[in-house]
Amino acid sequence: MAEVKLFRTWSSPFALRIIWALKLKGLLQYNPIHKKVPVLVHNGKPIVESFVVLEYIDETWKENPLLPEDPLQRAAARLWAKFGDDKVLPSIWESFTNDGKEQEEAIVKAKENLKYLEEELKGKKFFWGEKLGFADIALGWLAHYESVFEEVAGMKLLTEEEFPLLSAWKLTFADAPIIKDNWPSRDKLVAKFQAIREDQLLKKAPK
Repeated sequence: MAEVKLFRTWSSPFALRIIWALKLKGLLQYNPIHKKVPVLVHNGKPIVESFVVLEYIDETWKENPLLPEDPLQRAAARLWAKFGDDKVLPSIWESFTNDGKEQEEAIVKAKENLKYLEEELKGKKFFWGEKLGFADIALGWLAHYESVFEEVAGMKLLTEEEFPLLSAWKLTFADAPIIKDNWPSRDKLVAKFQAIREDQLLKKAPK
């Protein structure tokens, strides 16, 4: 049996991607070791960067594939994963770490990015169709962390009225058996991100 270890922090959404992938592959036995960045160690060899780790897991353990066989669909899954990290997450973080006019402007940008995800979900249950896959895992943080950011910052971003498909996806994804058992405590996340937001606003306050 291959030895699989995962180095992670309790609150990292990037580490959650790796946990979900391991669970999907049926690798229920791994050793979580609490460190700053998610690192998968397989038979003594470290693999870093969450997307690199996801693809490594998918290529090493073939059951329950995360990526489609079709090259075009594979490219699309990688594109949406990258869009989530390069555009969606930074724009939501900008909304979360600002106040007043700056926050309002950041929310507009964040919603523009979320609209692309909403459009992509038309006629689909998951980003891959009827099956949870790579892009869903990459964007999975939205299903838990985004509402924490909303609560802490007192803002509204991803509402059911504006984003019905994305809202439905959030609920379906969050309730999937391998997903729902691995969320970090919401109360602990709220406390952590309250402290982060206060610190960020303090740094931006006029001296």
